[in-house]
Amino acid sequence: MERVSHLDSPKIAVILQAWTESHEGLTRALHALLYTNELAEEGITAKPIFDGAGSEWAAKLIAPESPKEKGLARLFQGLNAAGVAYEICDYCSGAFHLKDSSLPRAGTAAKNEAQPFPG
Repeated sequence: MERVSHLDSPKIAVILQAWTESHEGLTRALHALLYTNELAEEGITAKPIFDGAGSEWAAKLIAPESPKEKGLARLFQGLNAAGVAYEICDYCSGAFHLKDSSLPRAGTAAKNEAQPFPG
């Protein structure tokens, strides 16, 4: 019998750093969620990571306002319901003034492992 290791199972990070203020940013956010969904459907551990300006997308997906944001939020909620975890850069959420806004503290793995982070 072949021994299976946790190293045999790929783990993919899908990093979103796009601004929320353009059609291009919306397209990048959509594709980040679609790629994550496709990987998860194939049984590959995938995690969207909201970094830099992309941390603004996390807030918009959690509390959508426009019809386009609501469409993306449904996809994001489906990923969460399927058990797909996500991360939001702790430093970036502060830099973009999101820490005290709509970002939940529960269920969000806010990371800041790169110490010291540029300030």
